[in-house]
Amino acid sequence: MKRLTWLGIFVVLSLVLAACGTAEPTAEPVSEPVEIPVEEEAQEMTESKSIVDIAVEDGRFTTLVAAVQAAGLAETLSGEGQFTVFAPTDDAFAALPEGTVESLLEEPEGALKDILLYHVAEGAVPAETVVTLESATTIQGEPVAIAVTDGEVVLNDSAKVISTDIEASNGIIHVIDAVILPPSMSEAAAEAEGEMAEEEMMEAKSIAEIAAADGRFTTLLAALDAAGLAETFAGEGAFTVFAPTDDAFAALPEGTVESLLADPQGALTDVLTYHVVDGVVPAETVVGLDSATTLLGEDISIMVVEDEVVLNEINKVIATDIEASNGMIHVIDGVLLPPSSAESAAVPTIVDIAVEDGRFTTLVTALEAAGLVETLSGEGQFTVFAPVDDAFAALPEGTVESLLQDPQGALTDVLLYHVVDGKVMAEDVVGLTAAPTLQGQDIAVAVDGDGQVFLNGTVQVIITDVEASNGVIHVIDGVLIPAE
Repeated sequence: MKRLTWLGIFVVLSLVLAACGTAEPTAEPVSEPVEIPVEEEAQEMTESKSIVDIAVEDGRFTTLVAAVQAAGLAETLSGEGQFTVFAPTDDAFAALPEGTVESLLEEPEGALKDILLYHVAEGAVPAETVVTLESATTIQGEPVAIAVTDGEVVLNDSAKVISTDIEASNGIIHVIDAVILPPSMSEAAAEAEGEMAEEEMMEAKSIAEIAAADGRFTTLLAALDAAGLAETFAGEGAFTVFAPTDDAFAALPEGTVESLLADPQGALTDVLTYHVVDGVVPAETVVGLDSATTLLGEDISIMVVEDEVVLNEINKVIATDIEASNGMIHVIDGVLLPPSSAESAAVPTIVDIAVEDGRFTTLVTALEAAGLVETLSGEGQFTVFAPVDDAFAALPEGTVESLLQDPQGALTDVLLYHVVDGKVMAEDVVGLTAAPTLQGQDIAVAVDGDGQVFLNGTVQVIITDVEASNGVIHVIDGVLIPAE
């Protein structure tokens, strides 16, 4: 129990105190003289008052005085001899993590005494000498690092000297704005923190345990069991899993999950390992990537669209950074299909993709009304600039209804104005200034300074190169209207 108390003390102190230097005391003059504040009232020697007397009367050192008394050092610092005390104010002690001072006071002969003696150097060392030193050895036995930064004296890279040369009968006081920690104690704190982190890691749940407790991943867990991968994701190692929810599996075409489960060591394992990246990759790193190589050996493409992370141009990351003992989980809203599997499977048509995607219900309805479904489902190669449902919803009220009332006229014209003959990939689109449509008029194409593609000056291409068996889809955020 006592060991745990010390570990706690060391850890919390290490979080707020910087590690000390280890250089032996030297006296090298600095290149420029440094002025540091001097207490006006302390210019004259107060022969009758000891360091402790001054600290008691000052009013800024009540915690320090209490600690000195608890550690049995009041007599030492009130008696004969000459000492230099770097005295932390009450505010310095108050800035420590909650409970630290109380914990130290419970063991006054141990860490408390060490810390207090680490604030005391033998002999009276005035400010004009302090600024020439790189370090000063304390009565505790370890050195305090000293540096002059921007005209201020700083101890151990963290505590500033805020007033100096308060003279006493048995030495001198320099006031500091933070409590400083001996190097040995910092090392012990770091070791203790490492032990605690290791213990926390041992207590943390694995990826498989988190998925089971969450409740949204029953299909994923069943698939891992079937493929013999559950033990892998419950054991050692560090993995990043892009985890599809039950809704994501349910959105697959009917019979897909059953087909995968029927081939657990083949297609199912390929699909599952295509959702896993070796190592821990937090969200802040993911957003900076263009792709990530999976355990399957094939890459997942990554892009950020309107502040959302999209994988393989279609699946969104909906929750991030769920930490586990053996890695990290990012939740996604769709099942990722390896490119090799996609190539071997029957590739859907433009219309099939639009129907399955879910973002193009108005477009699909319009194609059906205009009798264009068969055309965009058949042979041939087309490039479709596909407006999302939000794009149609942004049109003036009644516009969509008016178009649907004239399916063979205005509606057909608008739809064909979104279709270009042939398969024009994004890398070719950015080289164009205009693209002729099946409606007969051209779409103006421009690329702004940020590399964003705009059609007719206002409509932005937000996703590109969604390939189909009969062409390619580029998703746009507005509806293109041909000139009358």
